[in-house]
Amino acid sequence: MDNSRKEKILKRILDEKIVAVVRLQDSTQIMDVVGAIVKGGIKIIEITLTTPNAIQKIGKLKKIYGDHVLIGAGSVLNGEMAEEAIESGAEYIVSPISDYSLINIGRSHGVPVMLGAFSPTEIYEAQEKGADVVKVFPADILGMKYFKAIKAPMPNLQIMPTGGVSLTNANDWLAAGACAVGIGSALTPSDLLRAGDFDGIKKNAQVIVRNVKYND
Repeated sequence: MDNSRKEKILKRILDEKIVAVVRLQDSTQIMDVVGAIVKGGIKIIEITLTTPNAIQKIGKLKKIYGDHVLIGAGSVLNGEMAEEAIESGAEYIVSPISDYSLINIGRSHGVPVMLGAFSPTEIYEAQEKGADVVKVFPADILGMKYFKAIKAPMPNLQIMPTGGVSLTNANDWLAAGACAVGIGSALTPSDLLRAGDFDGIKKNAQVIVRNVKYND
């Protein structure tokens, strides 16, 4: 177990504050999409395993970007998926559910794990069991007031919203108590993907980076 590696990766995620969630139906676009996001200033990329050939793409992206960009795996639902993603090069694991077996897998490989949760009890238990960050999902249903409310009695929670994060409200989520934000469809909307407008995706990344860094 390389705890120092895990802590280093986690610190970088929390310092950068923006996790770009890449979920594509056409994996042939993934290199261009990730390239545009990175050019726009986001250096933490989550490739969801619902994307075709995601495992292979994670490995390829890691070889291309090395230490310049953190590549993680999202939509991880069980230990087998986690092991395969980490073996390919994933440097952190994100799940929409609280499968506690992923925590031990992350620890054994020196990789942070973000578990999904919804209710205050689920969020608290996920962190108590060892989740490095709790992904509150779907956050758009709950809203920023929810973050403020649960952080009041539990200020030590490390929570990250996915869903409901836009190009311009990321800093509002951080102000409400989020330790980082996950942004997906607002960053890579379907119209830009259909048009192959990767410059538009780069500009979207620049907007959210400015929103967070300017108000940091």
